[in-house]
Amino acid sequence: MEYKIKWLIDSSISYQDEIDFIYLKWNYKEVEKFILLVDENLKRLSINPFIGIPVKTIFRIVISKQTTLYYKVVENEKRIDLLIFWNNLKKPDDLNKLL
Repeated sequence: MEYKIKWLIDSSISYQDEIDFIYLKWNYKEVEKFILLVDENLKRLSINPFIGIPVKTIFRIVISKQTTLYYKVVENEKRIDLLIFWNNLKKPDDLNKLL
């Protein structure tokens, strides 16, 4: 049974921030590649939510060299809550504050 993907507010905002960053630094073609990578990884997660690396009570999965997705599995509801898309170039301390 596939898990439902739930986009939380921070995940939606950080996803759009990553798209904006990629577009400004590179071009729309790279944005399209990123969107496809995210879609592919979300499909993989919906089938097997535990493929990510556990970090305390949440999981992380590398989307690209520069972006990591943090998420939580709500097992009893068969749901994956997307927490945040994190640009790996940012300070790790800032991530700890958000999680």
